[in-house]
Amino acid sequence: MAHQDKQTASDIRLDGFWGRFPPSWHGVISIMRLDRPIGWWLLLLPSWWAILIAADEPLTALWLMLLFLIGAVAMRAAGCVINDLWDTDIDQKIARTATRPLASGEISKLQAFIILIILGLIGLGILVQLPFKAWLMGIASLPLIATYPLFKRFTYWPQIMLGLTFSWGVLLGFVAASDTWPHAGILTLYVGTVFWVVGYDTIYAIQDMKDDALTGVKSSALALKGRIAFAIKRIYAFGLMIITTALYITFGTWGIWTIGIILMGLHLYRQTSLIDEDNPQMALMLFKSNRDAGLFLSAGLLAELFL
Repeated sequence: MAHQDKQTASDIRLDGFWGRFPPSWHGVISIMRLDRPIGWWLLLLPSWWAILIAADEPLTALWLMLLFLIGAVAMRAAGCVINDLWDTDIDQKIARTATRPLASGEISKLQAFIILIILGLIGLGILVQLPFKAWLMGIASLPLIATYPLFKRFTYWPQIMLGLTFSWGVLLGFVAASDTWPHAGILTLYVGTVFWVVGYDTIYAIQDMKDDALTGVKSSALALKGRIAFAIKRIYAFGLMIITTALYITFGTWGIWTIGIILMGLHLYRQTSLIDEDNPQMALMLFKSNRDAGLFLSAGLLAELFL
């Protein structure tokens, strides 16, 4: 691997903890986005919701939450490698992504495939500790993981495919904690989570609207140009109503979890009031704040389990 300055190894700055690693490691860190934890947080949180719903006692829930944390970091990293393998030609045309490891040649495709195999083995190591039904549910997600980066070439709504992929943790987490197939409440929670993902990834796509328009890459942000805030407010509201319905179906009553839903809703409403299509920096900040939105619901479900 060629050595590059830590500030230019990719569109991600390797500051702080990750910047202390030897320069020869920076390309590997960058291609897996290890220094940008928001991705694995957003992949992880839906699985935590389902685990906290399905687990029969706190210690089981906490153990599964730890396993899914490790798995989310590995699988999100694998998804980033796959994304960069598919998008090398596109990344080379966009200023923000042209210096990513594959686009710049810092990492070869062979090295990327080796990294992908190692990450897959880590994910497999987590999966084999779960019930057999969870193995099947995890394997069923692989086509989504492998192909979702392609959809921005064909549709203005690739965010829907990302939503189907990033929400899969709802199904996998429930099966892992209960050793049963998802029931109507969990399937409804999955649908609601898809709406949440579509909303926050549309905010993320605001950053690339100009470059995407020039390179022919499609996104929901381009499709909704001029009315993004209006649309996301409704996407979030619809998703939150579905999630609330799912939890009521599952618990059969209002409980402490309701506080988590209310706090998540207030947080999402604040996001929509700050959206500015001409401010990519604000878009990135709002996108990242969805970790907190998901943690509010996690806290409510955790309190429900413990109390």
